[in-house]
Amino acid sequence: MSSIPRTIRKIVRGDQHYPARLNDLFDPPSCLYIKGNIGLLLMPMVAIVGSRNASAKGLKNASHFAQSLSKAGGAIISGLAKGVDGAAHRATLGLGANHHTVGVCGTGLDIAYPPEHQGLMTTIGHHGLLVSEFPPGVGPKAFHFPRRNRIIAALSLGVVVIEAAEKSGSLITARLACELGREVFALPGPIDDPLFGGCHQLIQQGAKLVRSPQDVLEELIFLKNPI
Repeated sequence: MSSIPRTIRKIVRGDQHYPARLNDLFDPPSCLYIKGNIGLLLMPMVAIVGSRNASAKGLKNASHFAQSLSKAGGAIISGLAKGVDGAAHRATLGLGANHHTVGVCGTGLDIAYPPEHQGLMTTIGHHGLLVSEFPPGVGPKAFHFPRRNRIIAALSLGVVVIEAAEKSGSLITARLACELGREVFALPGPIDDPLFGGCHQLIQQGAKLVRSPQDVLEELIFLKNPI
């Protein structure tokens, strides 16, 4: 492995900056690589996840929820994927310097995936925080993304699923969050729309049905008085 770029910092488990919430995992990362504002690791985070092929309405909902929850005091965390993830990150960045987003990567922090999110990743590195358990130089592999999702689930205090099909990777994040005792929220949609099959499945399994950011705020009281 090549040397770590100066802009990327390595945090080992046990370090004072290592997020305590990750210790809830049965396999917490032995170290994290971060780029950006390390202080965001101490903020309450809400995950917004969903389909890579989200509808126009889904992208609008992702942006609306991200901005509303950010204004309430939460850092918005997601996985830098196409679709819902990207919309949530961009919407939060669009609010300005007092609003924060955290991107968890399935690659080293020097490699953008998907490649078209290079600009978004750079912006988050400057104005938010990038996190990965993979060292610089490591490219995307299929098994990296469930591992990324477990970090999103553990760092968040609640997960909002905007649109998700029955086999969506977002369901991995939601189910891990449930196992960790985090709140899980899902937006419903037309019963015959496959984009919402995963959301409906989550609701059947006990996720909270939400129609607006206020529904999330009623459950995550801490956001009204950010820590």
